[in-house]
Amino acid sequence: MSSYMGYRRKDGKVGVRNHVAVIPSVVCANEVVESIVHNTVMTQGIIHHQGCCQTPPDLERVTNCLIKIGENPNVGAALIVSLGCEGVDTDRLEAEIRATGKPVERINIQELGGTSAAIQAGIDKAQKLIRQISGCQRTEIDMSNFVMGIKCGASDTTSGVASNPVIGYVADKIVDLGGTVIFGETTEFIGAEHILKRRAKDEKVASEIDRIVTEMENRAKAIGVDMRKGQPTPGNIAGGLSTIEEKSLGAIVKSGTKTIEGVIGYTEAPTGKGLWIKDSPGREIELLSGMAVGGAQVILFSTGRGAPQGFPVVPVIKICGNPVTYDRMDKDMDINAGKVVTGEKSIEEVGEETFDMLMRVACGETSKGEAIKYTKSMDFYCLGPVI
Repeated sequence: MSSYMGYRRKDGKVGVRNHVAVIPSVVCANEVVESIVHNTVMTQGIIHHQGCCQTPPDLERVTNCLIKIGENPNVGAALIVSLGCEGVDTDRLEAEIRATGKPVERINIQELGGTSAAIQAGIDKAQKLIRQISGCQRTEIDMSNFVMGIKCGASDTTSGVASNPVIGYVADKIVDLGGTVIFGETTEFIGAEHILKRRAKDEKVASEIDRIVTEMENRAKAIGVDMRKGQPTPGNIAGGLSTIEEKSLGAIVKSGTKTIEGVIGYTEAPTGKGLWIKDSPGREIELLSGMAVGGAQVILFSTGRGAPQGFPVVPVIKICGNPVTYDRMDKDMDINAGKVVTGEKSIEEVGEETFDMLMRVACGETSKGEAIKYTKSMDFYCLGPVI
């Protein structure tokens, strides 16, 4: 398949979903957002816990992340919910999302007189946005417009031999078709960075891989912590992974075999096609947010012990490498890569099965997580303290 059915946006990007993103500018607006989303269709709340009492670099970081979420092509329109005294620059937030050509509305809880008035105003404005975009039609889109994020979590020994290689197979295929793949989890490059550097496009990219790994380790050392005490996680160890190096060797397999075109920051998106690294942590909620910030339309998620997380505006497809986990959690897991472990199918066969589902989801089929609305947990990766 060399095309899929998506929503062409005015800025030239292509979405596979048509959501109204209801974006709180600060944690204090979350409850109002949740009420608006509860009372409307097509809306997704971007519930996070940032936006005030942070250092200036982190406030800038959160503002940029919220802008990029609003710019994600799966978002057709945005409603910004401001408290009125937050640290996030809500004027810039509104202006930059509006510059994409998407309809944007904003409400201010303090100006409206409080929570109940803001909820009613938000419902009214969300209704207006829904009617503006609900008639959008899918059109045939070339695969060169496709942007996929990849992730692994709750890993065990099957992840590195089954589900991660399956994602690697799909990642190679997306790149061969002219699309873009983003992978991250800098913490899980440790001990395997020399392998990634061999695939770097040039010396500059190889040097960037070294830089982000060193900076990630130094952030832990700065507070007197050895990162290896937290990675692998207790769950990983119970699943049979012994060291961060062993975990890293399994984790990087999901990136496939293609050339690494560049390294981007947490708030950035790739500037070209092909395979890109995003400097990001390993925890699910911050990593999935980073992929959405990077413009991912769909995310493939490998797991062995069973990680159920989704994301508000980006469908997440679960690839389970452990056949026992798949049987136990088949209402959360989309693809049974455990058949590689049992010898029933090859990595290539499950890879093709995964690619077929990826295309169906891109064309509108719901993932299992979307079907049960396991799409609410998210947050942004910040570097400084809350002050």
